[in-house]
Amino acid sequence: MGPYESDDSTTARRRKAARYVVPVAVVGVAAGTIGLVPALADSGSPDLPKITAEQLIQKIAESDVQRLSGTVKITTDLGLPDLGGLEGALGGADAPGGEADDSAADPSAKLTELATGTHTLRVAADGPGRQRLSVLEDAAEYSLIHNGKDVWGYDSASNEVFHGTADEAGQHTAEPPATPKDFAEQALKAVDGTTSVTVDGTAQVAGRDAYKLLIEPRQSGSTVGAISIAVDAGTGLPLKFTLTPASGGAAVVDAGFTKISYARPDAAAFDFTPPAGAKVTEESEAGRPVTPQKERDLAKGLEETLGKGAAGGSAGPGGMKVVGEGWTSVAVLGTGGAGIPGGDEVGGDLGGFLDSLGDRVKGDFGSGTVFKTRLVNALITDDGTVYAGAVTKETLVKAAESER
Repeated sequence: MGPYESDDSTTARRRKAARYVVPVAVVGVAAGTIGLVPALADSGSPDLPKITAEQLIQKIAESDVQRLSGTVKITTDLGLPDLGGLEGALGGADAPGGEADDSAADPSAKLTELATGTHTLRVAADGPGRQRLSVLEDAAEYSLIHNGKDVWGYDSASNEVFHGTADEAGQHTAEPPATPKDFAEQALKAVDGTTSVTVDGTAQVAGRDAYKLLIEPRQSGSTVGAISIAVDAGTGLPLKFTLTPASGGAAVVDAGFTKISYARPDAAAFDFTPPAGAKVTEESEAGRPVTPQKERDLAKGLEETLGKGAAGGSAGPGGMKVVGEGWTSVAVLGTGGAGIPGGDEVGGDLGGFLDSLGDRVKGDFGSGTVFKTRLVNALITDDGTVYAGAVTKETLVKAAESER
């Protein structure tokens, strides 16, 4: 019997667990964009004119950089345990019910690799209709190219191509944030009355003079430490950020330009023709698994909760509810099913993974499991209710008890 083979009942339990474990990890990556700490590695503190926090935020909002090219380095450490050989148990392509024909060049899966480790990216943009992002790997490269209505993904390691289209507004399926601007936009959504915002000096990033905007939660119970965004003093473009949780330690996300130019990139950078012999997958033919609606609701609701600091008790997508306010907001979703089984119930490698990721908790709400990263935590009760946010375990338990 193979390492992940089992009887039907055990397989069913594993699939149920995987349904929640995977979204918790992925949602953690997206939600991590709201906590950035002032640990900028700069080459000096230039003497710049005084500016208020309000003026600096306005400068970011009014920035209209249409053309640029450069190199971005991003390091991410959410503190998730190594999945090792668990891909099959978590519903991978070779697992029962998995999709074996997914393209290795599909950006919806490929760019999630930025959630762990250190990566070097080359970026280029020439207006809203032409952008390119390339992830440099050992002896290989993955590129995502948007040119007009066409969106191409190319994985040189497998020689596979993914082809999709953008809508009339030039938008394509949302991908994980990758550039300082992406993260900064999410971070600024969290600024409200529960937040302290100041200008924390200056820096020089990628040869550009920059101001540092410091954002800190005023509330206790959040896992977010502080936010620092290095803003180009000339263009208002966010150049660098670093994310560290309130618990301290190494950065969760550290990303920034190491080189940048505002000159118009060569038009050839946005041209793409599939190489000879490459396997081409059209978006309409891709074997993407369909994300259950309630999981989409959780991801959307958690993004809105963390990004906007929604008021307590507000309603969200698909019946999503938000309790608490500001940085201690918690998204609540009833799944209508049973919760996560314990590691001893599942057994095997997947059971060990669940135990390493989650803590069993009890309270007036009953009992459940808290799944944790270094920034985002989620409580899944035994009756299937999900509580998630960039908050501590204790805050999640209090939120669950307040709903009973």
